[in-house]
Amino acid sequence: MAALLQHPGYEEEKLQRVADQLPCREVQAGTLLSLMGQPQQYSYPSIFIYGHRAAGKSHVMNVLLKELELPHATVSCVECVSVVLLFEQVLLSFFGCDAASQLPRSPSLSDFVRIYRQQCSQSPAKQTRYIVMEKAELLRDTDANLLPALLRLQELVEDNVTVILLSEIVWDKFRPNTGCFEPLLLHFPDYSKGELQQILSQDRHPSYSSEFYSSYINILLGVFYSVCRDLRELRHLAALNFSKFCEPLAEGKVKEGDTHKLWRNIEPHLKKAMQTVYLREVSSLQWEQMQQMEEKETGALRGLSAHTHVELPYYSKFLLIAAYLASYNPARTDKRFFLKHHGKIRKTNFLKKNEKTSNHLLGPKPFPLDRLLAIFYSVVDSRVAPTASIFSQISSLVTLQLLSQVSHDDQLDAPKYKCAVSMNFICAISRTVNFDIVKYLYDFL
Repeated sequence: MAALLQHPGYEEEKLQRVADQLPCREVQAGTLLSLMGQPQQYSYPSIFIYGHRAAGKSHVMNVLLKELELPHATVSCVECVSVVLLFEQVLLSFFGCDAASQLPRSPSLSDFVRIYRQQCSQSPAKQTRYIVMEKAELLRDTDANLLPALLRLQELVEDNVTVILLSEIVWDKFRPNTGCFEPLLLHFPDYSKGELQQILSQDRHPSYSSEFYSSYINILLGVFYSVCRDLRELRHLAALNFSKFCEPLAEGKVKEGDTHKLWRNIEPHLKKAMQTVYLREVSSLQWEQMQQMEEKETGALRGLSAHTHVELPYYSKFLLIAAYLASYNPARTDKRFFLKHHGKIRKTNFLKKNEKTSNHLLGPKPFPLDRLLAIFYSVVDSRVAPTASIFSQISSLVTLQLLSQVSHDDQLDAPKYKCAVSMNFICAISRTVNFDIVKYLYDFL
């Protein structure tokens, strides 16, 4: 690794420590070292580093600057909500408290440049000073003259200083309309699957072998890599689910090499975790407690994704039941289920060839609004007037994604919907209103 980070201005021992802390980012670190040059030489005025979240931009910069002992100021544009905090952070890092205290209450850019130049005359730079701006895309919302000034700060303050901007967006969306000094561009690509495997495998648990933890990471990436390539999120998921992966091993049911049985044990838990990727709706401890409660509540019917219980208004429950019946029952069976004195109709008399397959296997079918309301008024246990409240509850069910609208928004006369809930979910809803939905499903006659 150290061969990729050879540089005449730094000791090999320091470069080796840098390489050890930057797995799969040696190429980008070597490019940065080439752009930065030797410590005593003037560097390029500004460098723009861009790439997706968790691509290693901040980590690479922090390791290089700290391990090589280069003078630097790291500024988070999220924390520095005003230019005052930004100027103070830079002056404090380079020149100490006395320089930062010289700033007026509402400093302008010219005040910052003036104080910086005064301090440089007293303590000139022996090495290149670096100002690292994290989340630099927020600079676009500040004063129009700030970003162009930072890009050519070396010229303004007449000092050996380089400004490094770290951003998740490309430079084309960054460039001011009035023009500015063009920085050097450096792209950090996303980690590949093999690189993620290599990095995450380094976090192995000391109680288990590296091969065992590597096989766990391979299983984890097989599930999550298609939907999440964020290293921090994957590292969080790996730590969160590892104890569940090791349960059969701790109980003595399987051995470390029995990957198939370990996969069968962890698969349902990883699928549940996939539904909450990036959301962090609950803490890690709460997630583990929820997993334990689910194991104790055997036979309990579960609801949507990570939410095990959904509270709905009384009539919304009947609207959802009516929507489920309309989606999974053929329209011509409504007379049989919901009309009194329909006469004796046998199922075999109107069973068509294409209806030999269960409607639940074919999936929900669209239905018009008038059919939904007709079934709703039949199943609800009291007389309900067709008020605006009923129609607003239908819209709420669509917003909650319990119903999905399949017709165009401009089709106001006869909108069509589909029911988007499972059989288990609708049975749980039906029990709360004492409605036996199975008796009204054509597939269960």
